[in-house]
Amino acid sequence: MRIAIASGKGGAGKTMLTASLHSIWPVRHILADCDVEAPNLQFFVQPKRQKSIPVTLEIPEKVTEACNHCGKCREICRYGAIAQFGKKITLFSDMCHGCGGCFAVCAAHALEKGQRTLGQLEIASLGKNAYIAGSTRIGEVMTPPVLRKLFAELAQMLAQDERDVLIDCPPGVSCPAVTVARNVDAMVLVADPTPFGYADFCLAFEAFRSLDLPLACVLNRSEMPGNAGGDSKLLNFCADQGIPVAGQIPFSREAALTLAQGGLLPELSLAWRTRFETIGASLLQIFGEVPHA
Repeated sequence: MRIAIASGKGGAGKTMLTASLHSIWPVRHILADCDVEAPNLQFFVQPKRQKSIPVTLEIPEKVTEACNHCGKCREICRYGAIAQFGKKITLFSDMCHGCGGCFAVCAAHALEKGQRTLGQLEIASLGKNAYIAGSTRIGEVMTPPVLRKLFAELAQMLAQDERDVLIDCPPGVSCPAVTVARNVDAMVLVADPTPFGYADFCLAFEAFRSLDLPLACVLNRSEMPGNAGGDSKLLNFCADQGIPVAGQIPFSREAALTLAQGGLLPELSLAWRTRFETIGASLLQIFGEVPHA
């Protein structure tokens, strides 16, 4: 089963939960960091890198002398990646989405193909488990192709050795998060019971439930001093919408300090480990899954 740990906003605790579940997951699995614009799962798990895979996009790189200045390439481009100044065609490679429409309409075949590097994938080991992560090039805005390449590599890994996959999803409900959601079997929404966190959690629920995926909630920073109303409001929303709550992670300064130092919460104490083991068991029960041996 491919389980994505998502959130309506950044900072809700999805990376913390992903790393913590990894440390207590009862069987061999693959850990995947799909937050490609800010991948930081590595800081909690210290993977041993095995190989890097570049991710590129085919784009028009040069206009040759065969160009007859018809302007059809500019007309078909909806991303502003091609401009025409008089008889000169100018390419803006960073704005290209790689749709290939310009090549298709250029009867003179005057566009020379090239590659733009979008980012890279990292394949690594985590002892008996495996690790895969994507990262975009600094300044790159095209993240979905990196994620599609990541899931293609992940499919090859699973074809060789079928295992569960724990996925750190991009935050929010924009294109990167939806791209991940379309490639998983179930989603865990990490809820931050603050006013902004509640609003964003509601948005995430509305976005992801349309994909007809099994959903569950984990409430993070519960029992925060002065925020009892936030906990009850979020739990009531889950009850009204039929979202099962797999567990609650209490607000703790000790936990915050541990995470700031790159530590894992299940290693804090037996009580903390038991808490995450219970959450993991609840998720498997909610999703109706028996983990692979």
